[in-house]
Amino acid sequence: MTQLEERTAASRPGEARPSVVVVRMGEITLKKRNRPYFIRQLGRNVRRALHGLDVRNVELSPNRALVVPGPAFDWPEARERLRRVFGAKNFSLCEVLPWDVDTIRQTVLRVASERTFESFRITVQRSDKRFPGTSQELERSLGAAVKAASGARVDLEHPEANFQVEIMPGGAYVHTERVEGPAGLPVGVSGRVVALLSGGIDSPVAAWRLMGRGCQVTFVHFQSFPYLDASSRDKAIALTRLLTRWQYQSRLHVVSFGDVQHQIVASCPPPLRVVLYRRFMVRIAEAIAKRERAEALVTGESLGQVSSQTLSNIATIDAVAALPVLRPHVGSDKDEIIREARALGTFETSIEPDQDCCTLFVPRNPATRSTIAEAEDAERALDVAALVEQGLSTVETLEFSWPDEKNAEPGT
Repeated sequence: MTQLEERTAASRPGEARPSVVVVRMGEITLKKRNRPYFIRQLGRNVRRALHGLDVRNVELSPNRALVVPGPAFDWPEARERLRRVFGAKNFSLCEVLPWDVDTIRQTVLRVASERTFESFRITVQRSDKRFPGTSQELERSLGAAVKAASGARVDLEHPEANFQVEIMPGGAYVHTERVEGPAGLPVGVSGRVVALLSGGIDSPVAAWRLMGRGCQVTFVHFQSFPYLDASSRDKAIALTRLLTRWQYQSRLHVVSFGDVQHQIVASCPPPLRVVLYRRFMVRIAEAIAKRERAEALVTGESLGQVSSQTLSNIATIDAVAALPVLRPHVGSDKDEIIREARALGTFETSIEPDQDCCTLFVPRNPATRSTIAEAEDAERALDVAALVEQGLSTVETLEFSWPDEKNAEPGT
């Protein structure tokens, strides 16, 4: 029993009832022996997401987290922040009552009197079977009281109002809304990955998907400065700022890639340019990943979406990587990715015009079926190690955090 539940169980009729935000877990509850670790990380993330709000405590139990508000708690702001906490299946702002049917009934009637509705439903979940009676019996009792007081009809399928009571150890939780969370796994339980952030629609969504699988994501962006302007860097910063709201701490490495591209153009066959660009991006990103102690790379590529993303070209690009290269979009079509980008809030930023490095020195007829042997033969004209070091020497590192909004600060 949590401290909140102990206080509730000991309260007397007529006393003010505490409110609490109940954060319910989904996939975490399936983790068996690793569950305590996942729950602790969820608790840390909930605390971080609500930083700066009036929260007295976050109490953890095997299948939920309880956010205990202070007197100046800002529920609308907390609601929006908790919607971005991976690992939270859903959550509700609840009144916490003792195990007393009369008190529960009076509270439900009071809550019902504060709104207008023509149809309603009573939902009771009796998780603690020590509570007398059955869930159905309490539903019928509460439903009869609400119907008599309001004149509204019962509608189990499409009610205008849904009054929900959860009977938990130490208390009865009354609420009228379950707000959907993103579910998934808490950020931080699955290690670190490095995502190649292009500034387009796909890569921010790919990074977000990995956050939902518990990964802390570090970003690498390639710009073609000084051959192109810094607009792609600005867009990468804006996208990183948006994505940091899902993982609270981010690092963005900006690589000036134009000189590397220039040497590829000067020394290698035009059809292979794009594939060679990407092979060097992977090499540079992997070197950064090793510094970050990351365990994989992430890209926004989808199989067959553009000429560089054919199966043979992907194989040629991946051949230079020692780390796994994860592609969350590999089986997605563009419409699916766009829908996710709109829901995530990155779409409008991603479609802003910029001078992306992949548009520099693009050949008229890029290779769609390159081989590893062809790429290796072309790279014999280059000092591969020196070009990787050249790219790494240009890295600008920016630090982001949220919700304290320390964004785009140069790293050390």
